[in-house]
Amino acid sequence: MSNLRTTTRIFRKASAAFLTQGRQDNAPCWLCGQPIDYNAKPGTTPDSHNLDHYYPVSTNPELQHDPSNFRHAHKQCNEQRGNRRPHANLGQNPPAWW
Repeated sequence: MSNLRTTTRIFRKASAAFLTQGRQDNAPCWLCGQPIDYNAKPGTTPDSHNLDHYYPVSTNPELQHDPSNFRHAHKQCNEQRGNRRPHANLGQNPPAWW
């Protein structure tokens, strides 16, 4: 299976801007709704930031560089999702009061 992802200067710039905006907004994980650890280097811990694509690159490679397809996610939640559609209860459990 070939890797459809490409890393270009345009993508690196767009993803860096997306991460910066997420930090400023303290954006939660779009999959589980919990806070993301923006202090950790992206992609290094389960709770660190990981750029997710709403429409997976494996099925929609033309949307890889499209910022409207970007979502803020935990590394762990993004890995659990893979290229499947998101579903309820993916990622961490909600708070006890939920």
